[in-house]
Amino acid sequence: MKINYDNKMMEIINSFLDKKTILLHSCCGPCSSACIDRLKDYFDITVIYYNPNIEPLDEYIHRKNEQIRLLKEWNIKFMDCDYENDIWTNKTKYLREELEGGKRCSVCFGIRLKYTAKKALDKGFDYFGTTLTVSPHKNSELINKIGEGIGINLGIKFLYSDFKKKEGYKKSIEFSKQYNLYRQDYCGCLYSKEGIKKYEE
Repeated sequence: MKINYDNKMMEIINSFLDKKTILLHSCCGPCSSACIDRLKDYFDITVIYYNPNIEPLDEYIHRKNEQIRLLKEWNIKFMDCDYENDIWTNKTKYLREELEGGKRCSVCFGIRLKYTAKKALDKGFDYFGTTLTVSPHKNSELINKIGEGIGINLGIKFLYSDFKKKEGYKKSIEFSKQYNLYRQDYCGCLYSKEGIKKYEE
């Protein structure tokens, strides 16, 4: 039976007696907007921007700066990270021919979620989670299963989510317009932007 991860998230939230802390992985400002809006009444949120998949470097910096700008507007805490594109490249280079949404993306999700979970555990957060499920192009079931497995292995709670529910993606577009946020036209890696021809030697 297919799990409704939005309902599962609300079951967790409704069990709280007070606000919990969460380290929320974010891929970009626009995607984070609707997710933060959904969680802000239940969590003390810190957003972590760990996205070694985003290429080229100037695109990474542009997206990060837009993320920071939104968080300053909303008074949400921010945790920065090193770029570490070499780590992502080494772990995905053998998956260059995978279609978007395939094995390469699974590895990419795992890299970012594991880093977030380790930071959350190290800094004493109650939960870790991700904004990735707000995108209609992302497999929420896969993302939640990866996050759940990482949380179990490391001993920290993962917040299940399907932020695209309840018009989450639509709200992210509305927030983007309201705050004039840069909206990218590809997920992050150059594979997703231009395909494998970019990488042919």
